Amino acid sequence: RFQIQRGKTDPTSYKSLGDCFRTIFQREGLLGFYKGILPPVLAETPKRAVKFFTFEQYKKLLGYASLPPGLAFAVAGLGSGLTEAVVVNPFEVVKVTLQTNQNAFTEQPSSFVQAQQIIKTGGLGFQGLNKGLTATLGRHGVFNMVYFGFYFNVKNIFPVNQDPNLEFLRKFGIGLVSGTIASIINIPFDVAKSRIQGPQPVPGEIKYRTCFKTMATVYKEEG
Repeated sequence: RFQIQRGKTDPTSYKSLGDCFRTIFQREGLLGFYKGILPPVLAETPKRAVKFFTFEQYKKLLGYASLPPGLAFAVAGLGSGLTEAVVVNPFEVVKVTLQTNQNAFTEQPSSFVQAQQIIKTGGLGFQGLNKGLTATLGRHGVFNMVYFGFYFNVKNIFPVNQDPNLEFLRKFGIGLVSGTIASIINIPFDVAKSRIQGPQPVPGEIKYRTCFKTMATVYKEEG
């Protein structure tokens, strides 16, 4: 919801995270927080399988390219993220459409009905179920590139601890920092994806069409 707001002049603007929670609860009820839950649940298993399987395959392929290990991990992460994005994008389109619907949970269509409506009006291409694919490619590609590249490079700097609890904290801490940095770097792609896949400001007019043009528009109008 934060990502589809168009500045403070947007009538649906939320003042803070707490205000967003309160407003959704008051207008849409407790189930409003679970809108669009089915698409990511359905996508989670193939998403994870594709992410880690393709990462290992790209890593093996890059082994023949004699790249430095740090760069190889980052490039393999980029490849796995781009592949993952192709799998999850249709689910993301359905999820964002459901989450931006401000009707009560019981009044909105199911995930399958929503997917059928998207296909009926826009087809399977870039105006329909694969809308915003470029932004999703950027989001997942950049995230995985930074995450895997940072994680596997930094992990070797800190020695393995023989104490299982301390070893868990070592891996947890490195993973936490890796995920945080990756999220900070890839969030512009995520905002662009939400703007493209979500409702347009004026019904019938497409303002947010492509990834980088959307980023430029957001930057120009909102900073």
